[in-house]
Order: sequence, then C-alpha cells, then structure tokens
Amino acid sequence: MKWKKLFAAALDSILKNRMRSLLTMLGIIIGVGAVAILVSLGQSAQAAIADEIGGLGANLLIVTPTRSDDRGVRGQAGNQNEITMRDVAALRQQSTELTDIAPATYVQSQVVGGIGNWQTQVQGTTPEYLTARNWAVAQGTAFTEAEVEGHAKVALLGQTVADELFPGQNPLGAQIRIRNVPFQVIGLLEARGSGFGGEDQDDVILAPITTVQERLRGDETVDVLWASVATADRTDAAEAETKSIFRSLNDIRDPGQQVVRVQSQASIAAFADTALKLLTALLGAIAGVSLVVGGIGIMNIMLVSVTERTREIGIRLAVGARGADVLGQFLIEAVLLCLFGGALGTLLAFGVAAGVSAVAPFKVTVGLDVVALAFAFSAAIGIFFGFYPARKAARLDPIEALRHE
Repeated sequence: MKWKKLFAAALDSILKNRMRSLLTMLGIIIGVGAVAILVSLGQSAQAAIADEIGGLGANLLIVTPTRSDDRGVRGQAGNQNEITMRDVAALRQQSTELTDIAPATYVQSQVVGGIGNWQTQVQGTTPEYLTARNWAVAQGTAFTEAEVEGHAKVALLGQTVADELFPGQNPLGAQIRIRNVPFQVIGLLEARGSGFGGEDQDDVILAPITTVQERLRGDETVDVLWASVATADRTDAAEAETKSIFRSLNDIRDPGQQVVRVQSQASIAAFADTALKLLTALLGAIAGVSLVVGGIGIMNIMLVSVTERTREIGIRLAVGARGADVLGQFLIEAVLLCLFGGALGTLLAFGVAAGVSAVAPFKVTVGLDVVALAFAFSAAIGIFFGFYPARKAARLDPIEALRHE
C-alpha cells in the first residue's frame, strides 16, 4: 500500500504541472527517439544488405581484372589486365573448386523496339550466369550454349526494359535493335526491383557474350567472372585456386602479384556488416548524448521542484513520513517522467521509421528489442539523475523545511 500511495502522489505531482512535465521530458523524448531510430536504421540496413548479397547467388565468387604495374604481366605497365574468353576456357578446364563459371561483358546502349526506345545496359554472358546469380526466367526460355557458340542474336529482357519498350504487351518473339543490330526477344527475366544502392536491377538486357563481343564491343575481353563454389567452406580454397590459375596463365611466379581480384559473397557480406555495425554504434553513441542532456534537464527540474515543495516536504516529515518515503516519491517522479518520455520517444521513432521507409530503398522497422532497450535506458536515466534531488529532499530538516517560505 505504501508504494501505491507513493506512486499515486508522484503521478499527481506530474499531472498538476503538465506543461512543465512535458518540457522536462522533451530531452528524453528526443534522445530516446534518436537512439531508437538510428539503431533501427542500422539494423534494417544490415538486413537489407544481407538479403541483397544473398540474392547475388549461392556461395558466389566475383572475379575482376586488376591493374598491372609490372611489364611481366600481359599488357603494358599501368594498364588494366585483361580477362579473355581463352582465359575463361582454361579456368573451366583447370578449376576443381568452381562451378557455373559465367563471364560477362557490359555495353551501355540505346535500344529500339516495340513502341519506344530506351538507354540500358546490355550484358553479354553465358547460360551459367542465371544459375550463378540465382536469377530465373519468368517467361520464355534462356539462351543455350549452342546459341552462345553460334553467336545467335537473341536476348532476355529485364522487366523495366520490357515495360519501356513493350508497355502492356508480351515482348516474346518481338525484335529489338541494339546499335542497329537486330535481336529477337526469347525470354523475360524475373523482376528483382531496386538494389540497396537504389539502382534498378531490372534495367538490363542479357545476350550471348560472343554476340555482344563481336557485334557490339569488337573485342574478346571480359569485364567480370561470376562463379559459384560448391559449398561455403570451400570459398577460401576456390579463391586461392582462381588466383593461382590466372598467375599461371600469365606466366607469373610471384604469389604476391595478382592478375585478378577475387571477392567472395561472404567477404562482401562480412565487410558490409562490420562497417554498418560500427556506424550504428557511432550514431547510437552520438544520439545517446541527447539522453544525457535530457537526464540533466530532469535533475535540474527536480531540484527546482524540491525547492518549491520544501514546506510540503517538511509537513510530511513532521506528521511521520520517513526520509525513505520522501526519497521514494521523488525518485518515482523522476522515473515516471523518463518512462513517459521514453514512450513518446518510441512513438516518434515509429513515425520517423514509417517516413524513412517510404523514401528509402529498404524498409526500416523498430524492433521489440529496441523498444525494450529504450525503456530500460529511460528508467536507468530516471534513477541516475533523479537520485540526487530525491536524496536532497529526503535529508531536509523538518523544522527548517516548515520555516521555509
């Protein structure tokens, strides 16, 4: 009963001064809201990046040429090393760790077809590309290895390209022109939407790499290799093997000199996860400063309240209240102010999260763990910054307090 009475007295004191209580809570509202939204933003970004990297393909390796500063490597000093189709054939023959090795070469071009024209990226590749990238054909069929070897002029359209060239129509069987080269549409790729960086993953055309190299590029160079590893635990071995094969193909004996750069799906995910965790912790710490400022504000207001209510405290002590009762009431007031501020700050975070989700390329969600953390911090701040004013009130001399005007 005693604690119920103390709670009721503390709540009554807060409600009697609603405006002052709201202004007192303002620092806590902003602090809790800032911490909650920044932590949630970091967590949501981590989840979005993990999903996007996972969508690249299973146990994926990405192989790109490095720059050469040594004349012993193919090409002149300072030039970009090259990956050719002969290198790809050798890698397929020699590698024991890689599966679904898919070379890709890129061309940015204006495409004409249907009722419009559209600037997009044309990717020349092989049938293994769809398996390595975990991508499916929604309608029609993918091109075959025979069509790659035969330099067939066939294409798979991304959903965005199909919508721009053939709005409301079925593009299968239609003809498009890429740099005045006719291609027949044989398939429509499954829609993927925007990537984490905001780029439209569906704004693409896939075609046989031999056709793109011969008719659109005029060379046999490869911009990137996409390859799968059978199991995740063989990623490091596959990476080392790939580098070794390319050194051998370029007559390089120095193991420290690399012709290609190999990135694994796991390393990209780990790097992004570490970077985002550090950023989230930094932003959370910065936002936490406002919580401390809010706590100091509550302590100052509580000290003013003790001064204003000195005579009231004296009367309570004179009629039998103990110092612990007075300390408990003021401490409860401080904690309640912080908890109310924490609740309003959490609501603010939910509102901001909804607004950010509407414009960001990923959905921001405020988790229950963040809400629990916000309330725990609010209570802790109330106890920490409310203890000194509460103790000061509890230690007042009843006679001196009754004399206070």
